[in-house]
Amino acid sequence: MAKSLTLCRILSNNLFRIQPTCQINVRYLYSKEALGIDGYEQTRQRVSTQFTNMEEKFKTKMEECVDPKAATMIFTEDLKNMIHLAKPEERDLKLIHDMILRFNKQNTSLRFGNFIFGPVVMRMFYFLNKPEEALQCFKNPDLDGFFDQLMSYQILMDLLFINGKYDDVLEVFEIIRAKQIQTAKFPKQAVVLTLASLYKKNTPESLDAALKLWEELRTVGHVPIRKACTFMAGLALNQGKPQIALEVLSNINNQTYMTIRNLKVAALSEINRLEDVIQILKSVLEIDRPGQQKFTFNIDVIEKANSAVQNSSNKEIITTFERIITHLKEGGHITENTLDTDLCRDVLPNFNANFNRNPRFNDNRQYNNRRFTNSENRYERNFRPQQTRPGLEDLQ
Repeated sequence: MAKSLTLCRILSNNLFRIQPTCQINVRYLYSKEALGIDGYEQTRQRVSTQFTNMEEKFKTKMEECVDPKAATMIFTEDLKNMIHLAKPEERDLKLIHDMILRFNKQNTSLRFGNFIFGPVVMRMFYFLNKPEEALQCFKNPDLDGFFDQLMSYQILMDLLFINGKYDDVLEVFEIIRAKQIQTAKFPKQAVVLTLASLYKKNTPESLDAALKLWEELRTVGHVPIRKACTFMAGLALNQGKPQIALEVLSNINNQTYMTIRNLKVAALSEINRLEDVIQILKSVLEIDRPGQQKFTFNIDVIEKANSAVQNSSNKEIITTFERIITHLKEGGHITENTLDTDLCRDVLPNFNANFNRNPRFNDNRQYNNRRFTNSENRYERNFRPQQTRPGLEDLQ
């Protein structure tokens, strides 16, 4: 017994010397690359160069065009240029709003291009960090249909999410469900952002809402991607419902992802399934190979498991757990990241590149998210950045 207490003190003084907070911080859920913001920024630089010494004159001309008394049209190129010249100033934002309204109201027979502005306008709002203005445009009845693209929804919801406007994210999701654009009542990325917002709210009511949504998804045969499942499980865990978390995680075919491992260890610790906890921890040591990627556990998850083990008064469990933890620490299998940090890690696009890694156990997998919709024309696609970073696989 004395030996066990000594080991416990050693663990407490060394492994658990870091005391991370469990506070949930606002993070980017989707990277700029995944949302096409990087392409927008490149086009913005090009347009700015083209309008050197002419920008003010152009804006003044556009203000004349949107005057209610004027009968002038807003042409596609005018709106494109203004979207990429806009600054976060009241004058520019009002001008953009008026130009969009005028452009949308013009007789469709007079518009011969097929350029779809919704995603690009949302990228502009994202770049300028104007969530309220973006939501106002989205909800404007005079712009009904203007933002009816799945990418527009995703950019708007992510913009609201990173600004902590979780209730607005949920409102947008309800609008999306009603529209069923491209036959999608539950677009995958919208579901992710909705569950992420409920996770951030972290209240009994948000868990109830998440469970209701989960049941609706199950009823229609929708299979949420892994990111959505982990937010759902994380919320259930935070609300003291580890059984629900484990049931949600059972829907994921591949149980070897880092977030899945950590969520399962945390949930099993809370219901005192300590033998199962030890088995998961031990499995990482069994597959560890020199030179290969480390399979890790979050520091706060290990702390939770340690607390459950020490409270068990089972000497054999305690001894085995402490031995495994020592090996995990020595092998670099315990990170200083919290579980929340990894749950909210950026979702990046999939870049096709040869990269030597084991795809099955990749802890930082990226979502293959199309940057541009089919209906956006070559104007935007020509300015994509060179994809030089190694890519990771789909979250599904």
